[in-house]
Amino acid sequence: MVTKIRVVSSRDEIISLNPNERIVHLAFRPSNKDIFALVETCPKIEVVQLPRSYKRTVSRSIEMFLEMQKVELFEGDVWGHRKDINEYYTVPSSVIEKIKDLKAEGVPAEVIAEKVAKESKLNPKMVVYILNRKQFE
Repeated sequence: MVTKIRVVSSRDEIISLNPNERIVHLAFRPSNKDIFALVETCPKIEVVQLPRSYKRTVSRSIEMFLEMQKVELFEGDVWGHRKDINEYYTVPSSVIEKIKDLKAEGVPAEVIAEKVAKESKLNPKMVVYILNRKQFE
């Protein structure tokens, strides 16, 4: 199974998102209204990822709102992604294979997250999220 992250570069794109999106990277500084619109537009959303500088500005009330909606808020980037070429960032299959191999070897999730995050530039929390998805059961 392929893990894709939908990259959203402006608030105007939120209303046109596929309602089945599960992982969204916001490449702009979202307002509370943008986060509410995102959760409303994508009811199946599980993860919102923001660059570090933007995540620091998210209000506590929005963090609590996302928690109540069971949506995880991660800090991270989609390194080297060109939105003009593809609206999705696909986690490389080599990263997915590395996660599968380490899990099969019985390596603890925290160690897998740390190791894969260093090699792939993915946030360790995103690695754990990928690790816990059904494709690895």
